[in-house]
Parts: sequence; C-alpha cells; structure tokens
Amino acid sequence: MKNQSTLAVLAFLLGWLAACKTDTISPAPVPTPSSPTASAKTPVNPSPSPITPSISKLKAVDWSQLKQWEQDTFLPAWSAFLQSCNALRNQPLWRESCNQANAIKQPNENTIRHFFKHHFIPHQVFNLDGSDEGLITGYYEPLLRGSRTPNHQYRYPLYAPPDELLIIDLGDVYPELKNLQLRGRLEGRKVVPYYSRAEIENNLPALKGRELLWVDDQVELFFLQIQGSGRIVLENGEILRVGYAEQNGHPYQSIGRLLVERGELPLERASMQGIKYWGQQNPDKLTELLHQNSRFIFFRELPDNLPGPVGALGVPLTAGRSLAIDPRAVPQGAPILLSTTWPNTNQPLNRLMVAQDTGSAIKGGVRADFFWGYGQEAANQAGKMKQKGKMWVLLPKNYASHLQAKK
Repeated sequence: MKNQSTLAVLAFLLGWLAACKTDTISPAPVPTPSSPTASAKTPVNPSPSPITPSISKLKAVDWSQLKQWEQDTFLPAWSAFLQSCNALRNQPLWRESCNQANAIKQPNENTIRHFFKHHFIPHQVFNLDGSDEGLITGYYEPLLRGSRTPNHQYRYPLYAPPDELLIIDLGDVYPELKNLQLRGRLEGRKVVPYYSRAEIENNLPALKGRELLWVDDQVELFFLQIQGSGRIVLENGEILRVGYAEQNGHPYQSIGRLLVERGELPLERASMQGIKYWGQQNPDKLTELLHQNSRFIFFRELPDNLPGPVGALGVPLTAGRSLAIDPRAVPQGAPILLSTTWPNTNQPLNRLMVAQDTGSAIKGGVRADFFWGYGQEAANQAGKMKQKGKMWVLLPKNYASHLQAKK
C-alpha cells in the first residue's frame, strides 16, 4: 500500500509539472522576523531540520589529503561558523561541536585548525554520476534606489508574500517525499499553480496592497530577485535591507543562457554586466526577456542592525566566507573547503567557507554560489564568476557516524 500511495503521489506530481511546468523543489520558507530588534546572535528564522544528503555522495577523507588549504587562513571563517552555531546549536548532531566552538574565548589560527581537525571529518562531495567537479557561481548584496510611495520614477514594486499563496509540504504526509514542496493557490476548490512573473508584473489585482517599496530600475529589481537580498536607498537617504521571504513556485530560467541561444550575446559576455548592457541597448525587448524567467521572489524588510543579509539558515551572511548550496546535497550550516579559481582567471581560490544559504538555481552535489558581499567590487566579482570547483564538507564526528548508520 505504501508503494502504491507513493506512486499515486508521484503521478500527481508529474501531472502538476506537466500542467504548470512548476519546479517543486524549493528552499524552506523564511518567515517574517518575530522581533524588529533581532541581533546578529539571533537567527531570523527557526533553525532548519537536519537533512541527510540525498542527491550527492559524500566520501570521508583524511586531513592529510587536503594540502591546498595549508595556505588559507581559517580565522576569517570562524565568525561565520559561530553564526551557523546560533542556528544549529539545539540540534543533537551539532550541539557538542557548537558548544566546544563557543567555549574558545581567544581563537587564533592554531586553535581553530586544531578544533576542526580534532572534532570534524572532511568528506569530499561527489555528484551522483561519480564526478567530483561542478559549477561555482557568485552572488552579492546589491543597492537599489527606491521609495515607499510610487511615482513616475519609482514604479517597479517589491511585493511581500500574498496571503493566498499556498505551500504544500508533501513530506508531512509522505516521509519519502521529505523536502518536496508545491506552491499554488485556490481556484474554487482546486489547487492550481501560482501566478507567473509575467502575470504578476501585469498589475495583478491579487497583489494590490502587498507592495513593500517601489524602485526605479526594472533590471536591477530582476537581479535583486536573483541575488535574494539587498539594500534600498530611499529619497531621504535612509537605507533599508530587504531579504527573501517566499517565491511563486515556478522554475528558474537563466536569461543569460536564453540570450546566448538566441544569438543575442556571445557566451563569454553572458554575465550580469553583459545582460544589463544588452537591456540598455534593447529596451523594447527587455520585458519579454525577463518574463521568460517565470520564477518570482517575494520580499520582507529586515532589521537594520544586521551585519549582513540573512541567508536561508536564518543568520547573517559573511562576505567571502558564506556559500549557498543545495541542502539536499550538503547539510546547512556546515563548514566547506572550497577549491575553485578567481573569477575569469586560473588563479587558485582555496578557502574555508560555511554553507549558510540556498538558491533556486543551486541544485546538485558539487554546486555552490559564493557570496562576495556588498558594493561595486562584490558585484563585479559575482557577475563574472562561473568557475569549476570541488568541495569537501566538514562534518562533526557524531554527524559522520549518523550518516554511516543511515546507509
């Protein structure tokens, strides 16, 4: 009966996908902060449930095999790891290592390296096909110009999540479908796909009154949705932070790839900068292009005292040390040894990172998005970054034992 029920649900999913072409794998929703005075030590959303990797292979290796990190300094990643512990410290698999990390009062390079080598086991991440290399891209925190009221200049709205948006967690009924979600809305007594980007941006009545802010640039707003968080400078000089709150459940479509396929851009120029330049030169084609990515992001206003944008883990991100990963492949909050190259170069970039975010385009085992931070230099690096890379996730020894027991 269990297998028959699962097959029935899978048949339903296939029917849903065929009808609406909706991507059903989505990061967990991030609720509105419970307090406007949330501090850097307070997760802005509840800590995630432990996820056993299901779309990657993790192979334990000895520390002696990781020679390329002898030149990296672990200290800059230490504060990022402690941020992870703020979200993970109540989970049994992380509690001991996080308590021991917080007990180190004056960390230095030697104590941090000793801590990780003594309490963690490195596991190389492999894709399901056995390959050990994947795509490493970059993202950043953009700055947009905006207003709390619309006018002829500020006419592109950021929306809060609509009340009618349904999130159906299939794992609540079928444990084998854990982390599988559907998003939709009610139409009569039927659940149907939620509106696409094109429908939403054509003045959808259902979103009237859900506007948070209005900004002055359609393309910058599009890329704010790609980045997932950013800052908005208002006309009076006040700067607000906004972050991901929800999404409409539609699949992500790379418009850079579309421009290449259409012959509008050569592959080497299909970066964020290249796409923005193309939009400036082709304003009559821009809206149609943006609508090809039917995924739409809803935002929330974040506390203004956070040291960085908030990732899916619920803690502020650290520039140059936070990584967005697929949580079905790598546990959220875990330290990761990343081996890649600097954007558009062959110069090695070997760095200890921390998995603190997810993204709609980040899917697979060896697949990650490198958070570069805030400012023009961060934007330049993120826009250019499409490098090959390898990953090793550091897991507490009891976590590693838990994974072995699951096999």
